[in-house]
This record gives sequence, C-alpha cells and structure tokens, in this order.
Amino acid sequence: MYKKYKAIFFDWDGTAVMSRQAPVEETVQAMKPLLQKGIKLIIVSGTTYDKIAGGEIHKYFTKEENENLYLGLGRGAFNYQMVDGKPEVFADCIPKDEDLLKIHDICYQVHRYLLKEYGLKTDIVFSRPNYCKIDLMVEDLRGDQLFMQADEMSKLKTLLSDHGLKNGLRDLIDISERIGKENGMEVSATCDAKYLEVGISCKSDNVDTIFEEISKEGILPEDCSFWGDEYVGIEEGLYGSDSFMLTEKTKNGDFFDVSLLEGTRPEKIQVVGGSVDTFINFLKEQNQ
Repeated sequence: MYKKYKAIFFDWDGTAVMSRQAPVEETVQAMKPLLQKGIKLIIVSGTTYDKIAGGEIHKYFTKEENENLYLGLGRGAFNYQMVDGKPEVFADCIPKDEDLLKIHDICYQVHRYLLKEYGLKTDIVFSRPNYCKIDLMVEDLRGDQLFMQADEMSKLKTLLSDHGLKNGLRDLIDISERIGKENGMEVSATCDAKYLEVGISCKSDNVDTIFEEISKEGILPEDCSFWGDEYVGIEEGLYGSDSFMLTEKTKNGDFFDVSLLEGTRPEKIQVVGGSVDTFINFLKEQNQ
C-alpha cells in the first residue's frame, strides 16, 4: 500500500500513542525492526524529552538501533540524536534569558489585551523553554487527551466570535505578531484550537534541522514520509501544528493524516484516518 521510506517523521501524541499515559510497547516494537534496518525514525513533538515514553524512549532500543533514532522537540527548541545509546542535543533554538523573558512579556501583553479589549479570559503556561502556551478555553480540560479534539475548533470559533474577534484565529495571530513587533521581536504564533502558542520557533525548525542532518547520508525529501493528526485547518489558510512539517525543504515528501477531523488541509496531505492503529500498522508494513 505504501512505498518503502528511508526516513519517517512522526508526531507522538495522537499519532504514535493515544496519550502520555498509554502503553508504548506496541509502538516501540513496531519501530525496533526499522531502526535495525537503518531506517531513520524521527519523533517530532511540541513536548519535551521527559514526556516521550516517560523520558526513556532510548532504553527500548540497542545502541545500534538508537543510531537511527532522532527527536525534534519543544517547537524547534531541541533536536536530539543518540550518542552511545543516550540522548544528546546536537542543535537547539533556545533564546537567551532576556529574550525568553521578552517572550513572556509579549504573551502577558496578549493576555491583557484580549481581556481588556474583548473580555476574553485566558491562562498562560510559562514553563516552556522557547515559547508560551496561552490557554484560550480555560474551562475545557483535555485530561489525558493532549491533542486536538473533534469539537474544539467549533467551540473556539464560537468563543472568539462571541467576544468580538470577527476574524477568529487570524485576529489572534495578528495581535500576537503585532505585540511581538512592538517589543522588538519577530514571533511565530500557532494554534491547535485550545492553545495559542507564541515563541521564536516551531516544528518546521525541528524538521528542517533533522532533515539536513540525515540528508548527509543521501536521503532525499522523496525518501521521507511525515505522519501527524493535526493537519486540519482551524481557519482559512491556518492549519494545525503538524502542517509545519511541510516546509520548503520537505515539500516533496509524502504527508499522512491519521485524523478524520472535518476541515481543509494543505494540498499535499493524504487523509488516511484510523488514529494510532493506522500509524503502527504502517510501521509494521514497512518491515515486510
């Protein structure tokens, strides 16, 4: 069904596992034979290393298998390869302390602006290394389901409209970028419906950095596939976080969405549905 790939980039939550509390054994067992064959497996996620299999993903594989495992985490912040079977950052995008504090100031100003001008209450997560998460739907708790839920897009659109943000998410992006410029910083603002994330990098930076690294071994974009569950558009021309794996450098690869959420997606995306099961079965097929 699928062609054989030399490199597979994939999101973690909602694509490789259902939640961070879910067992990972079936996923890592499907990964293991591919790593043995020398196929590059690249986990691309907005989270940090300790949230991937409890920070122990490398312990499931041998030293030789780990040589083909990479992780791009934290919205561009950290890019890992395995050295002697242990994770090591080979490239990062971490702002200096004063720049991180400026990102915090920008997000707090966005928070104040939304409350003052539109009466929209938000919370902010400040603990990320290179961005902040602004919770737009503070009364909607995801629990263990950390990826976009089916009804969140419609809820967000209604919420923003009710508060006078007539252009929806586009208004939020514009407000964030404008306040960033007023503070002397070019920021990247993305959204997965519940969270508006504002920082200096995104998944595109992870993907481009790791692709450049593996391309040294002769791997081309056409040799790569990219898997996620958040490609769907939230507003016209504004797509989910996994769409940022589609870059100028990777655009000739194959892109697959395991979600069946209704909505538009970038033209390149193939919707396969089936959630985690589809992705795990794909990995197994690649070993046949």
